[in-house]
Amino acid sequence: MEATTLRLRTLTAGDTVAIVSPASWPEGSVPTWIARQVEAWGLRAVIAPHALDHRGYLAGSDVDRAADLNDAIRDPTVRAVIASTGGCGSFRIVPDVDVRALRADPKMLVGYSDVTALHQVWNAAGVPSLHGAIAGTHGDHVRRLLMEDADTVVDADAAALSAELTTTGRVEGPLSGGNLEMLARSVGVVDFDLAGAVLLLEINRAAGLGMVDRALTQLRYSGALDGVVGVALGSIDQFAGYQDRGWTVVDTLRDHFDALGVPVLGGLPLGHVEDLVTVPLGTRAVLDVDRGRLTVESPSGV
Repeated sequence: MEATTLRLRTLTAGDTVAIVSPASWPEGSVPTWIARQVEAWGLRAVIAPHALDHRGYLAGSDVDRAADLNDAIRDPTVRAVIASTGGCGSFRIVPDVDVRALRADPKMLVGYSDVTALHQVWNAAGVPSLHGAIAGTHGDHVRRLLMEDADTVVDADAAALSAELTTTGRVEGPLSGGNLEMLARSVGVVDFDLAGAVLLLEINRAAGLGMVDRALTQLRYSGALDGVVGVALGSIDQFAGYQDRGWTVVDTLRDHFDALGVPVLGGLPLGHVEDLVTVPLGTRAVLDVDRGRLTVESPSGV
């Protein structure tokens, strides 16, 4: 996998950011809160028409959610797109994304968790995206990524549960990945190439260890992980204290990581953690396991 060839221009004051709900519906105040944060940066925020629709656990119908996303992609005044929340449903609209329009007028997507399905579409299109959110103490870093051509430096927390899986070594390659389950589900649906990439993994406890094992097995046996040069492992703290017949999530992950035989850096504040750090996907990264640091190049600058 090569780093994305498309570099996005930095946003300037007055540029428009669209807030969409491609998956589940957010709490009613969330889109407005995101809009206020974005406007405090000097940008203009537009909340998509169906951002607060309810259809079961989805933010409205597949047609309406896809329309909101595509309208943002096709609108030349919109320079970035922020997902209001994750949950479930992004995968259902993957085939409907207007990839041609995205390539013609590339713009950043911000989100994580279920939005991983859409990150794979952006990745396949050669467009960088941002894995994370504007909430938390690192929220201002998203502003810097969008508006200041900033690189990202993430230091590992040796006390975090995933730090137990840290090995040794130093590797370079484009950062790609996201939520483990969504990556596994994408096999055979989205054409993504991880050869030469640093694999970002974040895992939430949606089910037991069997789900983690099945997802990693699918990714390995399908060949999706062939050529991965390293693993940047985010939070697995939701599994703290959980065991299944004597095994913990650390045991399950170590079994698969040992089979990959690549450097692993755990303890990174990425994914389902309160103060998550937002990182670019698709740009060049350095995984320095010996220093406990992940450095990712800016996705913008033109």
